[in-house]
Amino acid sequence: MSKLVIVGTLAFDAIETPFGKTDKILGGAATFIGLSASQFDVDSAVVSIIGGDFPQEYLDLLSSKNINVSGVEIVKEGKTFFWSGKYHNDMNTRDTLVTELNTLADFNPVVPTNYCDAEVVMLGNLHPLVQSSVLNQMTTKPKLVILDTMNFWMNSALTDLHDVIKRIDVITINDEEARQLTGEYSLVVAARKIHKMGPKYVVIKKGEHGALLFHNDNVFYAPALPLEEVFDPTGAGDTFAGGFAGYIAKTGDTSFENMKNAVIYGSTLASFCVEKFGTERMKTLTHDEVHKRLLQFKKLTQFDIKLT
Repeated sequence: MSKLVIVGTLAFDAIETPFGKTDKILGGAATFIGLSASQFDVDSAVVSIIGGDFPQEYLDLLSSKNINVSGVEIVKEGKTFFWSGKYHNDMNTRDTLVTELNTLADFNPVVPTNYCDAEVVMLGNLHPLVQSSVLNQMTTKPKLVILDTMNFWMNSALTDLHDVIKRIDVITINDEEARQLTGEYSLVVAARKIHKMGPKYVVIKKGEHGALLFHNDNVFYAPALPLEEVFDPTGAGDTFAGGFAGYIAKTGDTSFENMKNAVIYGSTLASFCVEKFGTERMKTLTHDEVHKRLLQFKKLTQFDIKLT
């Protein structure tokens, strides 16, 4: 069974959308990535840091999904990373109300020894130096390294970000971030520039408008499944990344053709994530539900046409 290392935050989120609001609930990039990747029955491990205030039941939830948590550092006297945000009516934009780094401020990740030879590494959105330190701990070169990042690191740690980007195979960012990273408005031109920075594959997420996959001169587009209601977009991008990484770890195939399938799986899983607050939908998601929605995607995107 392929091994997948997931590096990112285990966190508390407090979310407000037009549909309601929550107090502190389970969140964090590693949580969403892990729950999504667990749909593929891969041998995954989360590398993260939490405070003594993080409930054991949340760790038990991850363990119940066959996610190894031995790489989660617990600072008993510390507090867990906390983020609070409010979404606008269009659900595409949000305001960050509170960010408390807490234990994350001093995070020095330690990859469990038996996962230092993992075939796939998913570097969740963290400081680029933290992401680099994980790669330094791998005893064998991973078959695929996937990196997620955001505009905050482009503003505050651009040199370090460029250094880690040179070492990865796939980058997943949204359209706004792709434009900021390259200074190009055209996403095709932006992807070409990012290729030159190091990654073989560039995935540009466009929220409710789907995702683009670039590899050399090849481009693949996957739409987002039209949903009647988007309840909470928090974690959708991480869920996409988890589905993408989990599928590649499961199949072991890093060809462009198989990456297309990974994008479809990522989009499918992200469509479930937004249906409830936080991780609630992903906690109970079944293989049958995923299979049925994949068939919906197939109907949405396939057609026969007679050329005249």
